[in-house]
Amino acid sequence: MKRSRDKAASELFAALYPRLAGWCRRLVDDDETAHEIASEAFTRLWARWTSVEEPRGFLYVTAANIIRDHWRKLERERRAVRRATTEASLSPHTEQSDPSVRLLVQSLPERLRVPILLHYYADMPIREVSALTGRKEGTVKADLHAARELLRVHLRRNLDHSL
Repeated sequence: MKRSRDKAASELFAALYPRLAGWCRRLVDDDETAHEIASEAFTRLWARWTSVEEPRGFLYVTAANIIRDHWRKLERERRAVRRATTEASLSPHTEQSDPSVRLLVQSLPERLRVPILLHYYADMPIREVSALTGRKEGTVKADLHAARELLRVHLRRNLDHSL
């Protein structure tokens, strides 16, 4: 029993780790951090191995939560640096004018951010996002639409300010 469980976990790791780590890499812009996040997601999966029905979904949702925590930590560090220095080059305006889609996705409310990350960054179909988040497919579609509209408005605003 334990041997077959270990074999299944090993096969799952081989099949999913590279794609999960790549997904994390696109979101955190750092190879080492991406691998740490993907590894931590697998560690948490292994700790709950017998009770997780959908390992792939568990891994992506767990990684998304770890990435969210990572982004929050970075934001706290940025605020600390801004408070600690009076240099004009580190003013908050510089960060707000960055039209990076990743930063905009990061700023979305969690209700909108998670479906965007799962659907567009992890290439999960709406049905799977619905199952993983416990929301109806129509709600997921509405959340994706609302998130795209917010991103569109922010991108337009940032582009207008940069011209």
